[in-house]
Amino acid sequence: MSQGQSTTKEQVSFRLPADTRERIERLARATRRSRTFVIEEAINRYLDLNEWQIAEIEQGLEEARTGKVVPHEEIVAKWEARRADSVD
Repeated sequence: MSQGQSTTKEQVSFRLPADTRERIERLARATRRSRTFVIEEAINRYLDLNEWQIAEIEQGLEEARTGKVVPHEEIVAKWEARRADSVD
């Protein structure tokens, strides 16, 4: 079973702008999928992306708190050296 999927489904209702609903319906028809499938896929992709982003931000903050950082000047020097090498 894929991540985020459960054998038990619950009904949720919410309001959408008419144009968003039309987009969902067009995509469902074009892909020969149900509207439910399209909505579930969109929600799962949104959640995956945002959960990943939050986890990466939290990891970066933890690294900063523990001093696992590279000084700005060092990064700038490396990029300037790369840029100088690529011009050659």
